[in-house]
Amino acid sequence: MKHWLSLATVIIILDQITKLWISQIFVYGESVAVTDFFNLVLVHNSGAAFSFLSNAGGWQRWLFSAVAATASVWIIWLLRKHKQEKLFCFALTLILGGALGNLIDRVAYGYVVDFLDFYWNTYHFPAFNIADSAVTCGAGLLLWESFTKKT
Repeated sequence: MKHWLSLATVIIILDQITKLWISQIFVYGESVAVTDFFNLVLVHNSGAAFSFLSNAGGWQRWLFSAVAATASVWIIWLLRKHKQEKLFCFALTLILGGALGNLIDRVAYGYVVDFLDFYWNTYHFPAFNIADSAVTCGAGLLLWESFTKKT
């Protein structure tokens, strides 16, 4: 259990350091091209994934915070219950670190700091951050694990 919580802590620290860094060197809305398909950009997302409910008036901050906190408690319970299932626990740990990284932003600022902007021609994927990446990778690993799990 200790190593899973340590990994989640590393994810949270990396997430918060990168968000702090981008927030210190960029002004809101600023974008810098890094490659022909990737920009660094400073945006604030008061909604959930893909800015879902971002213009809902503020109540969503507390809803998404409660969901993240509840999910985190449940994940910790699952980590204890399934400690012998390494891939499952690794996936949950990624989700836990990402959920808590974004929860910190929501509680502290009322929005999540996003800064990774990938695009193709004029189509831009919604900007995201390290926490979002961890949650996505964790969810993907959970799917993978569910299809490869021996019964």
